[in-house]
Amino acid sequence: MTKRTMALAAAAVAIALILYLSWSALSRKGPARPVSGPPAVAQEKPGSMAGMPGMAAEKPQGQGAQPGAAGTEEAPTVEIPPDKQKLIGVKVATARMLPLTKTIRTVGLVEYDQRRLNTINTKVEGWVEKLYVNFTGTYVKKGDPVADIYSPELWATQQEFINLVKWAKGAGAKESAAGRTGDAQGVPDVSAMIDRDARSLVEAARQRLKLFDISDAQIKKIEESEKPVRDLTVYSPYSGYVLQKNVNQGTRVMPGADLLDVADLSTVWITADIYEFEAPLVKVGDTAAVQLSYFPGKQFEAKIDYLYPTLQGETRTLKARFTMPNEGGRLKPQMFVNVEMKINLGRRLVVPTDAVIDTGLRQIAYVDKGDGLFEPREVVTGVRTDNLVEITAGLKAGDKVSSSANFLIDSESKLKGVEPMPMKAPVGRTTTGGRAK
Repeated sequence: MTKRTMALAAAAVAIALILYLSWSALSRKGPARPVSGPPAVAQEKPGSMAGMPGMAAEKPQGQGAQPGAAGTEEAPTVEIPPDKQKLIGVKVATARMLPLTKTIRTVGLVEYDQRRLNTINTKVEGWVEKLYVNFTGTYVKKGDPVADIYSPELWATQQEFINLVKWAKGAGAKESAAGRTGDAQGVPDVSAMIDRDARSLVEAARQRLKLFDISDAQIKKIEESEKPVRDLTVYSPYSGYVLQKNVNQGTRVMPGADLLDVADLSTVWITADIYEFEAPLVKVGDTAAVQLSYFPGKQFEAKIDYLYPTLQGETRTLKARFTMPNEGGRLKPQMFVNVEMKINLGRRLVVPTDAVIDTGLRQIAYVDKGDGLFEPREVVTGVRTDNLVEITAGLKAGDKVSSSANFLIDSESKLKGVEPMPMKAPVGRTTTGGRAK
């Protein structure tokens, strides 16, 4: 049998099924009962649809209020006999209170930990005589030499320090040879005062060299040799990988100029995009499973340590940040990772996702009233998971709803003109123009 023949046969079966259901509904009404008075008057009575077969809602025998009874209103139903339910594959599920877990799957981007980005610079004006780091990506340890800089200002400062050191040594030697002066009458000791002043000036010059980022070992060498160092060696105060090299050998640098940008990759950030409708479900401290595409079968756990305060206008997403240790350097900036979070929402009233029909303006569920009767009822939905949907209004625990073949039941309902009753405004909500807000 060809595909065309099978398609035609399936279409013929569907048409025959709809015609059969319509004929069954009409035949159950039985012969028309005689009415008192002329038939024309009975058919033209306002509000009556007795002369329009298939447009009245089906109601169970012996149930419902009598026509004209005040203060009572029965919900409309559509009838699908049990044998027809089996034929079209109707299944019934019960609305239950269950622990609901929402799984959020998204993509994350590995980024530098901004708290571990550092810049190596110089505080003196001069020229780069030698550059020890010649390309980006080089790993630099704390204390490694980075560059040698010649600075006339630094040369003059060293010379001043050396002269003060010599003067202090000379003043101390003279004091030792001459002994202390003064008497018991309170005459000031001039030699002691000169010695204290010399030591103070030497210490001030030493501190000035330290402010130029000259190490104690370098200062000690200058003091002992009493010779200024032509080139100042700049050492890295941080460990990390060189992200950017801003100077070349021979470049003139000014105070505060950036020589190298260094990043410590021992920890990295992962920023994941959370859709706008899922943003209220996540909070700081939630745990996620992180998977790498190039490392299958391996998962890493991470916790949200920060939620950004603004939404990304282009993608309508909220950024969540995870901080992860980067063991072995496997996580490299600009890599993509898969992020999965399971959010525990507690016990909520749920039904299968297929039990709710979304018409675009409202959500409809067909409640099984027994004896083949189904009531279309408007419901309000909440969180959706893979196969369950939360019901916040319209149903209660224990209600039975159709969870399959809903579109066939809905088609039968539309043919008979059965529409769900308007939903009352939920408690705590206001209404504007007849619609719940």
